[in-house]
Order: sequence, then structure tokens, then C-alpha cells
Amino acid sequence: MYEDHWGLTDRPFQLTPDPRFWFETATHRKAMAYLGYGLQQGEGFVVVTGEVGAGKTTLIAHLLEQVDPQDLRVVRLVSTAIDAADLLRSVATQLDVDPAGLEKAQLLTAIERGLHAVARSGRRTLLVVDEAQALPVAALEELRMLSNFQAGGHAMLQIVLVGQPEFRDRLHGADALEQLSQRVIAIHHLDPMAEGEVADYIAHRLSLVGWRGRPDFAADAFPALHAASGGIPRRLNLLANRVLLHAAVAGEELIGAATVAAVRADMAADLPTSSRSPVDLPRDVAPIADRLAVDPSPAEAAPAPPADAAPLFDARIAELEARLEAQDAALRRVLTLLVDWVEAEPAGAARARAA
Repeated sequence: MYEDHWGLTDRPFQLTPDPRFWFETATHRKAMAYLGYGLQQGEGFVVVTGEVGAGKTTLIAHLLEQVDPQDLRVVRLVSTAIDAADLLRSVATQLDVDPAGLEKAQLLTAIERGLHAVARSGRRTLLVVDEAQALPVAALEELRMLSNFQAGGHAMLQIVLVGQPEFRDRLHGADALEQLSQRVIAIHHLDPMAEGEVADYIAHRLSLVGWRGRPDFAADAFPALHAASGGIPRRLNLLANRVLLHAAVAGEELIGAATVAAVRADMAADLPTSSRSPVDLPRDVAPIADRLAVDPSPAEAAPAPPADAAPLFDARIAELEARLEAQDAALRRVLTLLVDWVEAEPAGAARARAA
């Protein structure tokens, strides 16, 4: 990569959510206020929505870093369109309850028992469900029923639902979710960052990995980065990574709007063209060979491209984001199964010895 070239100690714009790089935009500040209020209530549902890559996972991770484990037991689930029965089994497993062989009524009793065990330790249980938009109505109804469990007149379980914008639409538009939506005590939608926040965001992430001013950024770079990414943090990270790499390869010490435009053109050119029309590049962007100081012959020179590459760039970003989300969900499923298997192994071995 480019870290050694610029003297950086780590990747400043990695796509994997990392609370270490938390940056509080105006929308994240508002979200933290809503989440803090919601957690103080100690009951019901708190909902956070946002576009893919808007920073929902990083927000929740930052929130949980502020939580005192002596007061709150946090249980996290990643929804992958699991049905109601699997959801209950997942919750039971996270509460150290073995769901094997239990019917639904027994499973609910076991979950309640697990919640009581946490309550006896002087803590409440917070269930965080990611990718909530993938949950079927039946699974959401089971979550609503779980929120009814009480001890001494106080809720034992509070639930945070994190999802994409369509989940917010489901809450407000589906009659089947009316009872759940009435129990939402705080809701916030993460908006993209404003254009004026991009410069501070870039500087913040670079400073955490030892940036000393190389490369430098021209003032026109930040509006260009915002326009190309739409202010979505993950898109901005992906673009900034490519910009720093391009500048290192091309020997550019100052990154400006022209650099951003060149990288956008490269990323648009990366799109498969077999099923699409030829890639449109900005007219003022030179071919890659020119930027690498290679003099193409007139026959090899690329014709002047016509239109703006923004639509293709956005399509490429969406495609990469969807692939990353799918890979992340698959990895989480594998890790959950592995943990379940490791935790079940000692019990199985003990039964075998007893036999």
C-alpha cells in the first residue's frame, strides 16, 4: 500500500469499522444524544438507521465503549434474515442458555430465566440487533414480546435496532409493526456528513496514524471528495484510499480536485464493460498512461471521453459496499457457529465421560 511512502503507521481509511477512528460529525453527535437518552429510559426500543456505509456500526461500537459493564450486560446479534425461532435461539445462546431441544414455550422461559440471572447481578440486559431491516415481521414480533419481560416492575431487556433506511419505512408504514413502533422511545437516522466536515474528517484519521503533512491537500480537494462520496464515510474512505495510493504512485505531494477526478476516472474504468456502454470519463482527465509519464503513440491514445463518471462511480461504490456487507455477515455467522461449537464441546465431553 502507500503507508511507507507517506510515513504512516497504519491504514487511515480502512473499510472495516474501527472505534479508534471515531469522528463526531453533527449527525453522529445528535445520534449519541438520542442513544444516551434512550438508554437512560432503560426500556423499549432504540432505533438507528442510515445508508450502507453511513457509520452505524462504528456509532454503536463507540456507544458501547461508554457503557459501564457493571450496569449493563450487552448482547449483540447480526440479523441475516433469520426466522423467529432462530432469533430466539440466538438470544438464548448469548444469555448462556442452551437452546438445544427446547420448544418455543420452553425457550421463552429459559430466556426469561437468563434475563433474571443478569438482573440478580444488578445489571440490565441490552440487546443490539444489527441489520434489522432483514428481519421478518415474525422475528420482530418475538423481539417485542421479549421486551415485556420484567422484574420488580422494571424491564429486564432493552433493545437497540440498527438498520438501513427501509427499516425506518417499515416501522412507519406496516400495520403489523404498529405495536413495536409504539415502543420506540428514541430513533435517529444518520445523515451523510456535510461538505464542511470532510477536511476535519480526513485530517483526524490521518493524524491517528502519524501524518506529518505529507501529502498535503489543496482546498479544492475536499469539496471534490464530498461530491464524489456523497458524504458517506465508507465511500469517502474507499475514495481517500485510492487518492493516497494514486498520489504515491504519481509522485504528487499536493492532492487537489484534479487528483480526485483522476481517481474517480480510474475507478469508473474498473467497472466491467461487457454488459455496459463504454465507460464515460471526464473530458479533462488524461489517460492513465499520461499520468504515469508514458507517451502513447497516436494510435494508442484514448479518444476524448464525453460525460461525467459520477453515476458509474456511485454504482461501483454500491457494488463494493454490498459485497463487503455480505462478507462481513458471512464471517459473523461462521464465528457465531464456531463459538457455539466450542462452548458446547466441554459439556458433550463431560456427558461422554459420565456415560
